[in-house]
Amino acid sequence: MHDAMRPMLVEVAPDVRHLLHDADFADAFAFVVDDPTLDAITAAERAIANPPSWVSSLMALRDLIVTPLGLRTRFDPALTQTVRVGAFPVLSKSPERVVLGFDDKHLDFRVAIDVAAVDEQRRRATVTTLVRTHNWLGRTYLTLIMPFHQRVVPGMMMQIERKVA
Repeated sequence: MHDAMRPMLVEVAPDVRHLLHDADFADAFAFVVDDPTLDAITAAERAIANPPSWVSSLMALRDLIVTPLGLRTRFDPALTQTVRVGAFPVLSKSPERVVLGFDDKHLDFRVAIDVAAVDEQRRRATVTTLVRTHNWLGRTYLTLIMPFHQRVVPGMMMQIERKVA
């Protein structure tokens, strides 16, 4: 793959912002995939349910650190009872958009995975993250994860190109 096909930071689409009104943080990454059959559900499963091993390691470390703070982890009983992609509950899904996320005491977040046709052979995959903080813990958490977020999201998006047999 050449650099032009790597996920790039793009403007957050206005129609996605409504998913979490008054978000304190929003960003979006997009890239074009040579897969005419790609839909949002498949993109979400490839990116989030099958992350690169380094992302899985970071998520395990995150769970270890936040457990004593009383924050939700992927093992939270309330989350394990929901339909999920990876660790994240599915809030809505269609072939064009999957919305994941949950509300917690420190922050609320949404991740929208959108897929749209570029032409007959290619699809544009866009992953948008929205976060609304509630308190100092949420603002601190958001500040601490930002350097990781800016690497994790594009890294996970690279999995969208991988067709799982």
